[in-house]
Amino acid sequence: MKRRTPLIIALAAGTVAASAMVAVAGPATAEPIDPAASAKLAAQKADALVAGKPAVLQAGANDTFQRHTVQSSHGLNYTPFTRTYKGLPVKGGDFVVMSDASGATKYTSVAQSSPIGELSTTPKITDSAAQATAKAQLKSVSKVEGTNLSVVADEGKAARLAWATTVNGIGADGVSRLTVYVDALTGKVISTQEHVIDVTGTGTGWINGSVSIDTTLSGSTYSMKSSTQATMQCQDASNNTTFSGTDNVWGNGTGTNKETGCVDALYVGEGQTKMLSSWLGRNGQNGSGGAWPIRVGLNDQNAYYDGSQVQIGKNTAGQWIASADVLGHELGHGIDDTTPGGISGSGTQEFVADTFGAATEWYLNNPNDPPDYLVGEEVNLVGSGEIRNMYNPSAEGDANCYSSSTPGSEVHSAAGPGNHWFYLLAQGTSGNGQPASTTCNSTTVTGLGIQKAITIMYNAMLLKTSSSSYLKYRTWTLTAAKNLYPGDCTAFNTVKAAWTAVSVPAQSADPTCTGGTTSPTVSPTITTSPTSGPTGGTCTSAQLLGNSGFESGATTWAQTSGVISTASGTNTPYAGSYFAWLNGYGATHTDTLSQSVTIPASCTNATLSFYLKITSSETSTTTAYDKLTVKVGSTTLATYSNLNKATWAQKSFNLAAYKGQTVSISFSGVEDTSLATSFQVDNTALNVS
Repeated sequence: MKRRTPLIIALAAGTVAASAMVAVAGPATAEPIDPAASAKLAAQKADALVAGKPAVLQAGANDTFQRHTVQSSHGLNYTPFTRTYKGLPVKGGDFVVMSDASGATKYTSVAQSSPIGELSTTPKITDSAAQATAKAQLKSVSKVEGTNLSVVADEGKAARLAWATTVNGIGADGVSRLTVYVDALTGKVISTQEHVIDVTGTGTGWINGSVSIDTTLSGSTYSMKSSTQATMQCQDASNNTTFSGTDNVWGNGTGTNKETGCVDALYVGEGQTKMLSSWLGRNGQNGSGGAWPIRVGLNDQNAYYDGSQVQIGKNTAGQWIASADVLGHELGHGIDDTTPGGISGSGTQEFVADTFGAATEWYLNNPNDPPDYLVGEEVNLVGSGEIRNMYNPSAEGDANCYSSSTPGSEVHSAAGPGNHWFYLLAQGTSGNGQPASTTCNSTTVTGLGIQKAITIMYNAMLLKTSSSSYLKYRTWTLTAAKNLYPGDCTAFNTVKAAWTAVSVPAQSADPTCTGGTTSPTVSPTITTSPTSGPTGGTCTSAQLLGNSGFESGATTWAQTSGVISTASGTNTPYAGSYFAWLNGYGATHTDTLSQSVTIPASCTNATLSFYLKITSSETSTTTAYDKLTVKVGSTTLATYSNLNKATWAQKSFNLAAYKGQTVSISFSGVEDTSLATSFQVDNTALNVS
């Protein structure tokens, strides 16, 4: 699709030639030009120029112009104008007149490429219908600012009468304030304009050092607020005000500075969000794309989550304690709170949160806070180093082994057996590059790596009820492992061995596992490339994809915000209540959806299938403007585009060549600058036999 670019035109050939010869400064003896007077002169000269309607402005008989504030830089003045057509504002009708300090015009930059001509200003579509179309461009709408008739005169295209509606809410990339232009004759979306700009700032934290953080730009003000999670923002705890500034550079590396504390906090919070999506398929800390405000400034050697916020306190030296393991832990409480059953009980809540702190630290892999299994070692809360030790809890006075007294212990001390279990599950007794860890029954355990360990833990939490306990977590994690890795008992046996190694006894409700029994191996280095899977054994016919019909909502799959959706207007699932909806914004956008799966080596047949529906406002029959790519690992299985418009139809692909490998099944939709194309996916399956 042809992209719009500004049209930069010299007023006349003589003007261009003169521009190389004109000296901005006057003679050495001349009085300096007052900037205010220069700007006023520029406005007057520009008004005179525009009144003559030179051809370069693409002006017609029905056009009028509105001058805006002159902006100046290094002796040059820039006078901006907008235009109206028969009293209606014209999108794409703006231009800027540039002049030197003496008022001489140097250049004119004009957006419009041709005059509007004669255009009817009587709409056929009602404003309410246009407003409904505009609201459909966002995932959720909190406010409609208004709907007004206008003219769209995009470069290279005929001018069109349009309804312009500005809606506030949540889009695919987070917080949105979107103006949607709907053709007032046909009802189709012409284009959209986002007013909240996604930006990346830089900051210096005292823990994590110089890092990039996702911030938000509104007007000329940046704020420490994630552009993809409306409620992930960092504030001053004394007044609950989000830190803001004009340069998008944050913090000074001093640990007692609150803004510096917020650099660490936002870096960790956003990093955990990515970990949740990439490793666990969870959409934000609260499971629906959101989180909670992080407030730095608690006057206590503590940090907490209370269901509506995370408060960050300080160490005894007055330094704010937003490290990956501490803040990751507090946000982990929120994850626990928003999974079934609420906050874990019977002495398990702190170990549950510690697992998310550790996973966040490992995912970030920041050289200033190298990943480990100590809790709070960087913040040095009370001047004695870490506050908990996951490979040897007794080093900090907590129990290594479970007993009947554990559930009634102080909640942080009660975390010992759970932390010990998680370490053994992830790293094993040898530590595999981390410290060795003993067991309570003198056995050895070979770990699975932290990504698989947290995956099992999280899936157990999705089984959680309000009666949670150590004993039930044993059953839930075994159940999770069995179902995450069907046909292979490696993970199941490791979970079981690790619980037994910390003295959590077997339960009558524990499942059993039969099938492949490959010896557990540790793999703490995370990779997305295909890896060898278990060999041998008998293939059990099964469907391998989790949440294959999306009926569990935004879980299991890694996705960009809002992809797993419910019905909206004519956009409905193939079956059930949920489906995956990629793109459909009518603006430059990329959506992704993926899930990793292991195809057993013992199976000779493996077939990926899914239902696909494609709708598009594109009219071309030859050019693929918007595309959906389906891949297994790095191999493209198929590419679909706006040229393939069709109602629901099943697609299938033979994946037998990938048996014995762990691969990623992925969908990636890319949309260009205008005209919406929706790629809708439902009822996925990866059947093996």
